[in-house]
Amino acid sequence: MTKVEFGQYDFKVKEEDKKKFIFDIARKKWVFLSPEEWVRQHILHYLVYDKKYPTSLIAVERGIELNGTQKRFDLVVFSNSGKPKMIIECKAPEETLNEKVFEQIARYNLSLKVDYLWVTNGTLNFVSRLIGGIQLLEGVPEWEIISNS
Repeated sequence: MTKVEFGQYDFKVKEEDKKKFIFDIARKKWVFLSPEEWVRQHILHYLVYDKKYPTSLIAVERGIELNGTQKRFDLVVFSNSGKPKMIIECKAPEETLNEKVFEQIARYNLSLKVDYLWVTNGTLNFVSRLIGGIQLLEGVPEWEIISNS
């Protein structure tokens, strides 16, 4: 398991029609605050504010095509040159990180071919480096490592 210590973030949350929404700093819009979105926003804030990843190089919930089927990834980090470097799969806190979740992110990587994978439910985190085999990392790499690998 990879150790991640989240900071205290100034989330912008609002309520409309008895539904909660959170402002996404990457998409620059309000999104419905589901349990999975809560995890996704923590990861996004962690990357931007703690690890200094540029917001402009993080894609959130975008579609990709896999074997003729449209899928949506949670987060992908790109290098300065636009190459995908890390896929992050977020699950709700109550969801188990099982084999199915790891297979899901591996399928996404067939298309994106990144160097790093991160699977999380906000409590459990597994970050792997795929260069020269699969290596489970003790922590989340700094932006300089991601951008230069």
